Amino acid sequence: MNIQFSNVIPEPLSSIHHKSGSLWSADFSVQSGEKIILNAASGKGKTTFTHLLLGIRNDYSGSIFFDGKNIESIMLDEWVLIRKNKIAVVYQDLQLFSELTAFENVIVKNQLTQGLTINEIEFMFEQVGLIDKRKQIVATLSMGQKQRVAIIRALCQPFEWLILDEPFSHLDNENREICFKIISESCSMNNAGMILTSLDEMDISDFDKQLKL
Repeated sequence: MNIQFSNVIPEPLSSIHHKSGSLWSADFSVQSGEKIILNAASGKGKTTFTHLLLGIRNDYSGSIFFDGKNIESIMLDEWVLIRKNKIAVVYQDLQLFSELTAFENVIVKNQLTQGLTINEIEFMFEQVGLIDKRKQIVATLSMGQKQRVAIIRALCQPFEWLILDEPFSHLDNENREICFKIISESCSMNNAGMILTSLDEMDISDFDKQLKL
């Protein structure tokens, strides 16, 4: 699925000056299978950008197209299918169920999508160092542990794009590298693209394109 932005500017950011090269009020596209990095400081619109892609917000001018179709014409039932089959996401606020265990948070998603087997899910918990935490209530986990649970949950579905909003902000370098490797492998298996936002300057050599705000 190719994504095109045409002169898009969110209403809350319309009065702010944006530097040359900013994606706001510009025409650009990202192609299926590309790995995209979006580095920017807080308040520049990274989360707003991801929410526009997910159809969560519509307070913007300009146009966004999925394979040439203006997303303003997409109805709710179609958005449900897009979010189930075409766009996976790790939200900045994670949106985990705090009263459920780490494993239950993933299983709830996987029951809807049938994306992975139980053995595959357990293996991913082992890969990210959470196999001994899988039965622990999410409310008692650290932020870094919660981020890893949210990453596993996002990968429990078919997708053409994986949207990750500051997914590594509470991870050390070792865990960041482990999670990025798992994410990259999953994208390759799905022939999918990735859009990752970050506060810091990640190594852009791992990506095909860099976007700026």
